[in-house]
Amino acid sequence: MLPQEETLDILMTFLHVHGYRKVKEISIDTIKKLASIILKDNVFAYGKKIYKQTTGGAMGSSLTLTLANILMAKWQKNIVEEQTKTCEFYGRYIDDIFMTWNRSEEELRKFLDDVNTWHPNIKLDYKIGRSLPFLDVQLTNNNGILLTSVYHKPAAEPYIYSSTFEAFNYERRYIKLMLLYNGYPSTFIENEFHKYLSDYISTSLFLPLIDDEKKFFQLRQK
Repeated sequence: MLPQEETLDILMTFLHVHGYRKVKEISIDTIKKLASIILKDNVFAYGKKIYKQTTGGAMGSSLTLTLANILMAKWQKNIVEEQTKTCEFYGRYIDDIFMTWNRSEEELRKFLDDVNTWHPNIKLDYKIGRSLPFLDVQLTNNNGILLTSVYHKPAAEPYIYSSTFEAFNYERRYIKLMLLYNGYPSTFIENEFHKYLSDYISTSLFLPLIDDEKKFFQLRQK
């Protein structure tokens, strides 16, 4: 949850550091006042009582998301410096973080436990392993080689290209099976696969489905 006053101060610092005195002719003092209204003037009624939000911001608000990113950018500064110094990877999407580590697991746990003391409102629920999900991707360290495949969240089923031909075929079979379970004819499914893949590889109406690694990697270059 966003600490409201601290978030407003961090917003001002962010604008100053990046050289802003105005944004589209609006002064940063006015921006702070407007941001304060959006953060603090959130009320709702429940059980014949009126409640006011005192921590965080409105769900779904684009400004709340922007402020959360600015807060996280300040919070992660020391982590980014540490990862850069040791030539490790660090990536973040809002409040989901993925990072690599080549020291001992004990040192990593100590580091992450220390990170969890930096801010009372930011606590990491972390997982450590050689194969982990990040957003919709399963990332695997296979003896120093990065492998990617689709990670199926319980609540959503988005699809992206996999890094190997075997993983690609697995996903294609999985999609077909789910469509068959939902009553789609096999010929319809095959025709839709055919039309989709032909848009990427060839305009030929007789193009077969991807059936070897060469065609698969050709598709990945599109």
